[in-house]
Amino acid sequence: MRSGSAQHSHRRGQRGFGYLLVLFALAAMGLLLGSAGQVWHTAAQREKEAELLFIGNQFRQAIGSYYASSPDAAKQYPLKLEDLLEDQRFPVPHRHLRQLYRDPITGSAQWGLVKVGDRIAGIHSLSESQALKTTFAGPDSTFSGATRYEQWVFRFEPGEALR
Repeated sequence: MRSGSAQHSHRRGQRGFGYLLVLFALAAMGLLLGSAGQVWHTAAQREKEAELLFIGNQFRQAIGSYYASSPDAAKQYPLKLEDLLEDQRFPVPHRHLRQLYRDPITGSAQWGLVKVGDRIAGIHSLSESQALKTTFAGPDSTFSGATRYEQWVFRFEPGEALR
């Protein structure tokens, strides 16, 4: 009888080991999925940053085009963003921008506006989120050191070359 109970006790120990092995495998998979999720989140945020830089520069160029094509000697910025879509100051309306882009960070069509008087000289995101990118070159070099997306201000300055 002793041999039977010893055999039964031996099997129970094997089942406990298998259970621990499954728990260890699940914990390892959880860690791997967690790190993969973090990598995916960072890649998605970098993609949104690149899109924000593209869209912001589209707005900056459109505002510059609007300003440069002012028919009077007195150059003007647009009163509203829609003026960039269809500039009614001419007999044949001019288009300075193809569409009013959404902010890729917030997903909203609303932008922060930089105004000179009552006219729009630039835009910025309304997101207070931390930015990953902090070093810039070229026309975006003024963003260097900015830690939040709302600090990335795409403003047209008179005398600035249009690309």
